[in-house]
Amino acid sequence: MNKTHFLFLLISIVFFSCAKKKDNLPRKASGKINTISVIIDDQLWNGEIGDSIRNKFASPVIGLPQEEPLFTINQYPVKLMEGFMTDSRTIIVVKKEDKNKFEIKKDQYASPQNVFHISGKTGAEILKIIEKNFSKIIQIIKETEIAENQRIIKQSPLNTNAITNAFHISLNAPSGYLYVLKKDNFLWLKKEIVSGNTSLLIYQVPINSIKKDSNLISNIIKMRDSIGELYIRGTEPDTRMITEEGYAPYFSKTKLDGKETYETKGTWALKNDFMAGPFINYAIVDEDHNRILVLEGFCYSPSREERDLMLELESIIKSIKLLK
Repeated sequence: MNKTHFLFLLISIVFFSCAKKKDNLPRKASGKINTISVIIDDQLWNGEIGDSIRNKFASPVIGLPQEEPLFTINQYPVKLMEGFMTDSRTIIVVKKEDKNKFEIKKDQYASPQNVFHISGKTGAEILKIIEKNFSKIIQIIKETEIAENQRIIKQSPLNTNAITNAFHISLNAPSGYLYVLKKDNFLWLKKEIVSGNTSLLIYQVPINSIKKDSNLISNIIKMRDSIGELYIRGTEPDTRMITEEGYAPYFSKTKLDGKETYETKGTWALKNDFMAGPFINYAIVDEDHNRILVLEGFCYSPSREERDLMLELESIIKSIKLLK
């Protein structure tokens, strides 16, 4: 074999190997944020099983002033489970089969992807499986959607040196945000959108500002209302941001970067004005720096759904890392 033939053979082998390796890579999952593909035959979808799925996965989002579904659901019959439908990040497959089963398959058709397989011998058995596992399914879907938001944010990041220098944290935010107010221990970032704007507040208060032995949610509301009075005002006199009293805030405990954190969701409003919208507030107990570090996202978008806007803000906040 002469050198020319050998070189041609070597190049062909390398090209074939690379092409085969590329073919073996999973497809990129696609689809809009907070969207689920439900693969289920019409007969089941139009009955009690479909009602259960809609009630659980399209229930109203907590903390929004207008009712919006937790997830947008697209339903397809089982025979159509091919092509672009299998590119969805979240797929729930529901079938009647000869055994009861609940199974989660990661990246079955594309990546990143969760495929939840639910099957039962009878409709009653399928309903039991859905009832037992829906909370876990929702948690996994939400974690995946936040990770997808964070991946998108990293493609065009904001320069956050001002945040790091002021608060000794790292945070990933998209480049569409601008710094609109900088004060000692307070930053306000805002992004203009077609229908309004979204905002991110970062500030810190003394660690004893929120007393654990008293009403935590009351303390947090007082804290954010005092910040609103100082910094967040409308164009008219005496129009400061307050926590809307007509909507009871939702409160829970969680952890961000391993730190005890208080999560509050509710509705903000401008006093003596008509502007209002949802907010999500995280108060981090940072004993290393003897402070309560607060990150809050809120939006104003009266002519547009706010669910996905708030998820982006939550994704930004949950990218936080506290630096030593």
